[in-house]
Amino acid sequence: MNSQSEQRAGWTRFFPPSDWLVGYRAEWLSFDAIAGITLAAYAIPVSLAYAALAGLPPQVGIYGYMLGGIGYAVLGSSRQLAIGPTSAISLMIASTVGALASGDAVRYAQIASLAAFAVAVLCFISWLFKLSVLVRLVSDSILVGFKAGAGLTIIVSQLPSLFGVAGGGHNFFERVFQLAGQLGGVNLLIVAIGTAALVLLLLGERLLPGKPVGITIVALSIVVATLLGLPAAGVPVTGKIPEGLPALGLPTFGLLEFDDLFPLAAGCVLLAYIEGVSAARSFAAKHGYNLDARQEFLGLGAANLAAAFGHGYPVAGGLSQSAVNDNAGARTPLALVICSATLALCLLFFTGLLTNLPKAVLAAIVFVAVYRLVDIPALMRMWQVSRLDFYAAAIALVSVLLLGILQGVLLAAIASIFLLLARASSPNIAFLGRLPGTGRYSDSARHEGVEPLVGVIAFRPEASLLYINAETILGSVLGVLKKSSDIKLVACDLSASPYIDLAGAGMLRDLHDELAARHVAFCIVGAHAQLRDLLRAEGLAEKTDSGLWLRSLDSVLGNGKAN
Repeated sequence: MNSQSEQRAGWTRFFPPSDWLVGYRAEWLSFDAIAGITLAAYAIPVSLAYAALAGLPPQVGIYGYMLGGIGYAVLGSSRQLAIGPTSAISLMIASTVGALASGDAVRYAQIASLAAFAVAVLCFISWLFKLSVLVRLVSDSILVGFKAGAGLTIIVSQLPSLFGVAGGGHNFFERVFQLAGQLGGVNLLIVAIGTAALVLLLLGERLLPGKPVGITIVALSIVVATLLGLPAAGVPVTGKIPEGLPALGLPTFGLLEFDDLFPLAAGCVLLAYIEGVSAARSFAAKHGYNLDARQEFLGLGAANLAAAFGHGYPVAGGLSQSAVNDNAGARTPLALVICSATLALCLLFFTGLLTNLPKAVLAAIVFVAVYRLVDIPALMRMWQVSRLDFYAAAIALVSVLLLGILQGVLLAAIASIFLLLARASSPNIAFLGRLPGTGRYSDSARHEGVEPLVGVIAFRPEASLLYINAETILGSVLGVLKKSSDIKLVACDLSASPYIDLAGAGMLRDLHDELAARHVAFCIVGAHAQLRDLLRAEGLAEKTDSGLWLRSLDSVLGNGKAN
């Protein structure tokens, strides 16, 4: 029985619907149906806007929501995460694929679909090699800066559509410069339409949270544009959207070299996985179920594979659409299937209604969807609490503004790794004193009234001893030794060091030799099991009393056995 249970647990992890379908309740169906229809109402205007942002035909955005949702429902482990085009990935496609397509619209769409297929392949590889742990190297501070840069870049990219000017430029600063030079040609009618849509969207977001405000404003703008003849007055509209479902087929291979396709796909995977898992974890915690972070690679891969076969572009899970899904009452991924069915009906019978949708309204929808990415309070808090985190966020922000979304996200990932190394290379080294009247020791720099140790330097590295911080620790101890007089003993307390590598052990050996040359004794205390094994293998047992390695600092200093 136990073996069958274990086999079933493993199988359900690979195919999550076999888990939630078994426990599905009849009363959940109404909740999932309402959530699916509500999500479709949200998805239509947003997907049209994001497809325009990506430089693709508007129906391609709907394909992403429709096919990506089905793919994720099959293999994803979250019950509320909604899958579709996102603002950052859409802008990444626009800024990267445009240069690769050389102005060919057909090639542009083919490369976008090929990118979705490459994302699916990388997701499967990431699942196979359990690479979810590597994505955690991207710190929250880096993400704050990256999202702020992406938000500003996206907002600036939409301002020309709100102002009725041509725009231009390849990065944030070029776009601002180009826009400033075109302000004399602003179309006031387009500005009025975009501003009205923006105000209504913001009011609806505040006063009617969770309601399909976007689709209502889209419908209202289409009616107004049709009645007033706005297309004839020069107001740009979406134009006729082809009816029917996407023709399924393999992406066109051989369009790009590997070194052109890989950075784009890797950037999309990094963005999609981090944003998707962050959102999915919040909903899993809210509803009390476990999220399989590794399985999310399969869910994301299945969503992008489905999008690629439907000639869409890379998709991901987003917090905003998932919040719509959750607030509407979604209980299971069946809501995504119902959303996809609703979108399919719209593609079959109702695309003609979107012909006179003003593009300024779509720009307003994008603006409202991304303005929260610029989290000024979070940046200010980092400046006050941790300058290192602030600098990391600033690097990510500036890199996105200067280099674009793709290069920005890759540079942000590299910056996260260097930030981790920088923190590990400068650990806190506590030089200890005795707390009065006790046998406890504490950092003299952090606590007042600590009694200094006469003739003794006791230090506690509060980190693992690794190649990146060994020299720093050695320099700090020798620096304190030079400022002290009549030192007879240096004691190293390793109780706060969970791991040591060869360079760390070598540093302790060098410290012993330096102290021996000065006729100063050296001892090691509080060493854990792995540390003791490596210290013994590196010959420290012959240089120090290994019998003290297990002892506490007080047991050594208190009875003088180390002196």
